[in-house]
Amino acid sequence: MTNSIHMPFLARNISIVDSVDPTLIGIKGKILEETRRTIIVQTKNGEKTFAKDVIQFTLDSENNVIDGATVTQRPEDRINRKYRRN
Repeated sequence: MTNSIHMPFLARNISIVDSVDPTLIGIKGKILEETRRTIIVQTKNGEKTFAKDVIQFTLDSENNVIDGATVTQRPEDRINRKYRRN
């Protein structure tokens, strides 16, 4: 797993690469806010709120895909958490 999972997500570029909702795949934008269960993104069509547990995404054009279900905790708790390596 990448170290970027431990870094703050705010102001980073997100790209949704997979989701249980196929209409979300391909959405890109800048992360404005993050809560325990959601990410708010500024897209070209305005602000959108996504549930973390239904998306898989990449940050800043990295190749590592982050499963949103694994980061469903407060951002300040995620930074110090240890994750299993896949």
